Amino acid sequence: MSSLEFQPPKYARLVLEIRRQIEEGELRPGDALPSETQLMREFAVGRSTAVRALQILQQDGWITREHGRGSFVRGRPVTREHHTRPGLAVLEQSDSAGPLSVGTVEAPSQVAGLLNLDAGERVVMRRWLNIRDGIASDLVTCWFPPALVQGTYLDRNKPLPAGVREHLRTVKDLRLDHVTERLSARLASGSEAELLKISTSDPVLSALASLHDAADTPRFVVEVVMPGTLHELEDVYSVSD
Repeated sequence: MSSLEFQPPKYARLVLEIRRQIEEGELRPGDALPSETQLMREFAVGRSTAVRALQILQQDGWITREHGRGSFVRGRPVTREHHTRPGLAVLEQSDSAGPLSVGTVEAPSQVAGLLNLDAGERVVMRRWLNIRDGIASDLVTCWFPPALVQGTYLDRNKPLPAGVREHLRTVKDLRLDHVTERLSARLASGSEAELLKISTSDPVLSALASLHDAADTPRFVVEVVMPGTLHELEDVYSVSD
């Protein structure tokens, strides 16, 4: 292979090989996967690589992992629709561990543009980190106009009793109608790298979403930052003639 050709990272090659075995029937639903130690020996990889590959397979629905028992084949996922909409998915989850930070800040220029705010206007920021299988999976930051936050718990440095979407629906009777989501790849900032426990030279996927009501008014903005080594986005859709 030429030094200029792309070579997938070791974890990705392990994911692809296990998916191939499942798709071709070498591994069937209910079958136990080799242990982390066996995968390390078979594929000549470190434990972190084996764990990362299993985490991705679990997140994508190919396998299940049972504490104390191991990993088992589920089969080919029927759909991955929810994996392609990270901006909406995180709003359904409760930040049960509590936010990393909450406060009033000057809206970043991109956020101000999405919310139709003037430069320098302030918003309430709420940020939390999602941990899956002991690994930092994604960093979530929400920006809310102060008027939307009034009467809610969004500006409190405590866990929400429900996801952001459900909380706003319950407390403010806010009905979200649609989401505009922009996906981009970039390098992690210093603070992102520290929180996600990656290097500043590592790529991340950024999903920046604006949440709108039925009148197409943007109500708030969320960004989900995901380590590129942990996530892949895939969609299945029909093709019209």
